[in-house]
Amino acid sequence: MLAPIDAHRSGGPYTVAAALLAVLVPEARPELVARHDIEIRAAAPHLRELVPARRLTLATQVPEAERILVPAPRRTLRLANGIAEFIRDHLAGAGPVALVVENVHEADHTDSELLGVLLRRLDPAVLTVVVCTPVAEPPLAAALPLHVESVPGVGGPSAHTWPAPTPDLVRRYVAEGFHHAAAEAGTRALERAHVDTEDWWALLHRTAGALAATDREDDARALFDLARRESTDPVNRATAAYATAMLLTRHHDPEKRDIEEARAWINEAVTITRLLPDQRTRAFHLGFDLNGKALIETRLGRHRSALRLVQEAIELADRDLEPGEHAIHRLVLRANRAQLTVLLGDPAAALADLDAVIEADPGYPDYYIDRGNLLYRLGRSADAVADYETAMRVGPPFPEAHYNRAEIRFADGDHAGALADLDYAIELDPGFVDAYANRAGLLVAIGEYDRARAGARLGLALNPRNAYLLCALGQAEAATARYAEARKAYDAAVFHDPGLAAGWASRGELAFELGDPEGAIADLTRAIELADDAALRFNRAIALRSVGRHERAQADLLRAAELDPADEDVREALRTPEKP
Repeated sequence: MLAPIDAHRSGGPYTVAAALLAVLVPEARPELVARHDIEIRAAAPHLRELVPARRLTLATQVPEAERILVPAPRRTLRLANGIAEFIRDHLAGAGPVALVVENVHEADHTDSELLGVLLRRLDPAVLTVVVCTPVAEPPLAAALPLHVESVPGVGGPSAHTWPAPTPDLVRRYVAEGFHHAAAEAGTRALERAHVDTEDWWALLHRTAGALAATDREDDARALFDLARRESTDPVNRATAAYATAMLLTRHHDPEKRDIEEARAWINEAVTITRLLPDQRTRAFHLGFDLNGKALIETRLGRHRSALRLVQEAIELADRDLEPGEHAIHRLVLRANRAQLTVLLGDPAAALADLDAVIEADPGYPDYYIDRGNLLYRLGRSADAVADYETAMRVGPPFPEAHYNRAEIRFADGDHAGALADLDYAIELDPGFVDAYANRAGLLVAIGEYDRARAGARLGLALNPRNAYLLCALGQAEAATARYAEARKAYDAAVFHDPGLAAGWASRGELAFELGDPEGAIADLTRAIELADDAALRFNRAIALRSVGRHERAQADLLRAAELDPADEDVREALRTPEKP
């Protein structure tokens, strides 16, 4: 058994992880350590001398002021999964190891998340976690009783020394994506900082960003409102206006998004930065604000306007910045131009931008996902898979890469491979609703209806209005003759997403099976209006024939043959027309 670890967050993010890795890393195989260098170095900085950085991004090579990409809130989940896999592979065959963790109720988000991953993913025969808290039923124990022992009354309150909440500490937390710790430390640091100084502004901006990343946008907005009351510095006011616009555009609660107010704030930012006297300062800050305005225009469906804004930002950087200056900013702009170019129907130009971005920063996994998606759209499936697999290698476990590869494997007929990818994506992120939907649909396709039903219900517990999950549930219910339940699921699917052709098509097929050809024709007609294809035309033709509408049925079959000349069912139906 390992020595007990005090999880109290006064020790900082990954207190538990750092203590555990300090014991395991020195005795681990070098190749295993190298495979998890990012996770280990992030969670246990004191081990960096033992763990050289192997997977690097451009951010490690540019000045700190140019590292503009803040890790996404889900990065810590990726780190936790990588740490869990390191522990699993290191302890394999070593016999059960017990990990005793005290004060879990006071743990930082990173450690709580990690413990949840360990409990969920590691066999207790490899690692048994014993949670000691003064609370009779700690949240982790309540959630996963089969994987954890709770020892009430142990690990109670004790003296803990909090680190000084300095600007440097907050900066490090934000840079690593430790947003909960950054919000807490930043809030305490702001209480001591002198208002409207450089340190105060940096603290306020980072703390507000951390609050927004942890779904506390209203608190972040309050900080920016405070900033506007305290300062007249044009750069800082423009930054506050930009950040406020992004809060209003990206708020985690769709009901609190306000795109029109966001437009007003981003225009405020652009107006100020256009007037900045220093050429290089103006080029960077104005480019940043124009890129933010492009996001708002994209949300409004104004893709050409958005592209013009991004192009202006790129031209500003090329003209007014020093060669090589703000390299990451330039790459972000080119990647965004690629996304907009795809939306406007020029994939070749988009591919050139993404090729250049990846060449400049080959260690950044997200760009491979973007390029893989584009390559798949261009029909280059093998190249897309290669990019997804590169994304898997250059960073911690990435559920989206497996989710995307699953789609290609399914299209290629590799159902086992697709299912393995989707299972793993959900194992990495149990909140990945789209993966549940695709897995349920795949399970229906291969006839595993009970698993499909169970998986769809798991996904619907996360998002009860997800039309894809409801459609897959309906298909599983229909396949097992639970027709009332299937109809209920299809009704809900088309109610929540009237634009989902598969929902109307599935409900139409069920209606025909149940002896309602008119209902089937109506639903299939709606599906064809949304997404015309040969199968829908064929199914409607059969329904039309059943009610004697032979001319319309024949027209559907001819159209189906145009859409898919190789469809044998369509060709057979055309060879044997039914006469009135």
